[in-house]
Amino acid sequence: MRILIFHGYLLRGTGSNVYNASLVQALVALGHEVHLLCQDRNAGELGFVDAVGRLDGDRVEVETLREPVRCTVYLPDIGRTLPVYVADRYEGFDAVPFPDMDDASLERYLDANVAAVRRVVEDASPEVALANHLIAGPVILARGLDGRVPYAVKIHGSALEYVVRPHRERFLPLAREGLERAGGVLVGSRHTAESLWEVMDDPALPARTRLGPPGVDVHAFHQRPPGEAAERLTALAGRLEGAGPAGWGGEAGAADALRDMDPRRDRIVAYVGKLIVSKGVDLLLAAWPLVVAEEPDARLCVVGFGTYRDALTELAAALARGDLEAARGIAERGRELEGGPAGELRYLASFLDGLDGERRARYVEDARPAFERVSFTGRLEHEDLPWLLPACEAQVVPSTFPEAFGMVAVEAAACGALPISAAHSGLLEVSRAFEPAVADEIRPLLSFPLGDGAVEEIAARLVRWLRLRPDRRADARRALSDAARARYGWEGVAEGVIAAARGRLDELPVPGA
Repeated sequence: MRILIFHGYLLRGTGSNVYNASLVQALVALGHEVHLLCQDRNAGELGFVDAVGRLDGDRVEVETLREPVRCTVYLPDIGRTLPVYVADRYEGFDAVPFPDMDDASLERYLDANVAAVRRVVEDASPEVALANHLIAGPVILARGLDGRVPYAVKIHGSALEYVVRPHRERFLPLAREGLERAGGVLVGSRHTAESLWEVMDDPALPARTRLGPPGVDVHAFHQRPPGEAAERLTALAGRLEGAGPAGWGGEAGAADALRDMDPRRDRIVAYVGKLIVSKGVDLLLAAWPLVVAEEPDARLCVVGFGTYRDALTELAAALARGDLEAARGIAERGRELEGGPAGELRYLASFLDGLDGERRARYVEDARPAFERVSFTGRLEHEDLPWLLPACEAQVVPSTFPEAFGMVAVEAAACGALPISAAHSGLLEVSRAFEPAVADEIRPLLSFPLGDGAVEEIAARLVRWLRLRPDRRADARRALSDAARARYGWEGVAEGVIAAARGRLDELPVPGA
């Protein structure tokens, strides 16, 4: 089957980028032919991309990289302006949040992509299609396909929550136009479905909404024996040696950060994701002295990049030197340090304000050695994670903003690392999905309540997990891995996309059912 996918961003990094790259590989493995529109100018470096087409108006030039051609990536000429959902940096583009674009710029972006879709449809004759994000993939396909090809829409949380919800008057008409002709609408969780239904205010939409979470590459993400996990971590560091700060093989310094860790000696805890305010990494950093005070062998590995990285490293440095006033200032300024409006980091501020007397003195004393056991790797690619996660004993997902799904938690569990997630939105649904697989004593460790006590809650769960009797921890790690591999798989996700596009909704689960 010939399948067209519109994804206007990259094919590496996090979130929807990884979703689309993994989905394409699963579709190709199932024997389908994929035509993918995106903006990854280095797509030809990816092993699953067989041809690259460059589009300029009505012209298209396709370079075949290998035969047979199963996946062709097309790069529409959109100029330098790339609309995004949250402030970010993209090499070669001026990344502008959708709400900050003027109407003329937005229409130029839409028109360029619609023309590209029409040209690809003319050349490739796809049988089904998929649009990503509530804005602007669906409206681009609705206009570009013009009723000739059935399509589905995959909702990723960022466009819904950061663009359409707070700017309904401007973006709701475009979102409705994009969803109107879709055969099915896929969401990662019941939480996202309910948020979508509330924002769209369309009584007919729930009947067309189905569960379509991301998957996990069960061939790559799985447990490894301790010795093998250590060897693979060392091998990853070696492979990243010498990578430049803009290289796709990892940031400069990543190799040294990884070499600082040894799972035969260290109890490694990971964070993997964007370094932006809404991911709550500040809570994990603040919790770290509490963890190391109880478990001196614990080591934290922070993987990711983003606009809040400098503020997070400043926070870590302030805590390490015991300058709680400076840390409190970072909490007070909040999103301002990311380039957004001022807004206090409430949960971090609450924790810092609660430190007084002997408790404050003990925290300051514990912080210096604790932050000697923190490594920031910068960006790693998704394909690097199976070389890291099996060496980890836990992974924390401390997001303070609703998440459509908890893909990083699933991948961690598949590798035998305990996923500790904030108890809300799609993250909580993933935590609950793993609860039946583990013993009663493990279930409370899978999630923590997001509130003024979040820092202590994170620390308490990490300490309880690391202190658990080794045989019980081994049983839990094995159970988590088995459950992740059995429940999530990209082949099933790929088949669900096709079913949704064709309107075969009775084959797909209802969110929350």
